[in-house]
Amino acid sequence: MHAWHEGQPVAPEDMTVEVWLTRLGEAIEYYSFAPQDDYLRSRETVAEPHSFDVEVNARIAGEQYHWQYASHEGRTRIPAGLAEEMDIVTRAVGPQTIPEVLSLTGRVRTDPDRLARVRPRYAGQLQSIEAGLGDAVGQGEVLAQIQSHESLQTYALKAPIAGLIVRRDAQPGGNTGDEPLFVIADLSEVWVELDLFGRALGRVRAGQPVRVETLDGSQAEGVIDWVSPLAAHASQSVVARVVLPNPDGRLRPGEFVRGEVTVAAAEAALAVRESALQRFRDFDVVYARVGETYEVRMLELGRRGGGWVEVLGGLAPGTHYVVDNSYLIKADIEKSGAAHAH
Repeated sequence: MHAWHEGQPVAPEDMTVEVWLTRLGEAIEYYSFAPQDDYLRSRETVAEPHSFDVEVNARIAGEQYHWQYASHEGRTRIPAGLAEEMDIVTRAVGPQTIPEVLSLTGRVRTDPDRLARVRPRYAGQLQSIEAGLGDAVGQGEVLAQIQSHESLQTYALKAPIAGLIVRRDAQPGGNTGDEPLFVIADLSEVWVELDLFGRALGRVRAGQPVRVETLDGSQAEGVIDWVSPLAAHASQSVVARVVLPNPDGRLRPGEFVRGEVTVAAAEAALAVRESALQRFRDFDVVYARVGETYEVRMLELGRRGGGWVEVLGGLAPGTHYVVDNSYLIKADIEKSGAAHAH
């Protein structure tokens, strides 16, 4: 800090300066200054954000000065009613378990024990077909009528299980042998087989929780049911199986999925929702709320997982921050010009 009096520089020994910074919702910060070379310098560094009300006391060349001013950035005010209409939601920052997650890919498979290949009891001629490809059938429902070559009697071919017909190799008037005429799959429960490569091989084991997501965004949660003791010869991958209920049929055998397996967890003293993060200048930030005022908080971040991010610095415990629609706060600040560049 340099000072001039009547157009002449003032020696640092001939002046004293004290500064108080009042931040939104936080304790007042005090800064004193000491001579260094031909200027005054504080030993403390002003942390981000540089948004505060400033009060200065200075004694220069025997004269006393006092002034105050506001220096705000990344700040806006939104009345509570309007914030509610905008679906702006806040929560208090606090401790959180941060899972360590491995991202894997795989496919949905039919449980072999829920798959029925329906063969005729006796060779014969198909008299009628009662069910088509894709039809849902109940256990015991008639699929076809067949006239036996040997007895010339007609008998009903029935579904041994309830499910969907996923294959039909039967045509009216055709002759039957011992090949399956229908394949029925019970898809009320399916398998997801995830492929393990590299470091995942030694970290994924039975009992670990998994979140499965299809390419259309549908999600389901389960646990690793089984890890194969064998590796595929060509790819050297190992299969980890997840058994999932599928009452609405959203999980379709053959489709690709992503799986997030929680392989470990750590306790974080402070963590925020990953969805709350925005970019402000070159910082990862959240927006703190104090009353009806919202202000940026620059964060030092640590581990990530399960939709949470560890906070190592920049946010006081218990601070309410915006978790939903934080981009609206950012847009309002940018619109009002309350952001400034350094």
